[in-house]
Amino acid sequence: MNAGQSPPDSDRPGVDEPLRVAVFLSGSGRTLANLIRHRDESGLPIDFRLVIGSRSGLKGLQIAESAGITTRVVRKSDHPDPQEYCRAMFDPCRDAGAELVVMAGFLKHVLIPTDFENRVINIHPSLLPAFGGQGMYGHRVHQAAIDRGVRISGCTVHFVDNQYDNGPILWQRSCPVRPGDDADALADRVFQQECQALPEAIRMVHQDWRHSGEPTGGRDTMRQ
Repeated sequence: MNAGQSPPDSDRPGVDEPLRVAVFLSGSGRTLANLIRHRDESGLPIDFRLVIGSRSGLKGLQIAESAGITTRVVRKSDHPDPQEYCRAMFDPCRDAGAELVVMAGFLKHVLIPTDFENRVINIHPSLLPAFGGQGMYGHRVHQAAIDRGVRISGCTVHFVDNQYDNGPILWQRSCPVRPGDDADALADRVFQQECQALPEAIRMVHQDWRHSGEPTGGRDTMRQ
């Protein structure tokens, strides 16, 4: 595994410059809000260039606009051809100069173009490869973990390829599944870990891309 595909040498910023990021989302935007908070309060090296929502009226788009971030809506139903949908999603990222795309609660499947291979990351609410795959999102994941009787759950940040919840793992954090948990209780506990895991993974990518000049190799990293 590697830690992503860094930008070409001619385009590589200085070591202290933040990552230029585009965010894809489909919902409330709480993951985006968490990243904005980490940027503002703990210096997360991130420069939000664009937020793309899967439909209009999303709270996540409102959060972005309130933070002064450019937004746009790209509906998959308007682009039935997979390649056309790919272009509709990633052309604005290119135009915005985004180096990294963060899927933050993005529920649509989109093909990853060659120039964004190992430059798109996702956060999933389980310890992949457990409880991943098509249709496994939100409370479905947590209910599946409870039904299986596992004692440990958590979250995974991984690079995105063209398969659901696949690709090299960047970062994982774990939490207990407690007796009597329902999906809501477990979701809240896992989200607390997500709020740490995604910023940690972004810091790692920044370190690799800015300080080493080239990706240094991914790490399957478990943090409690």
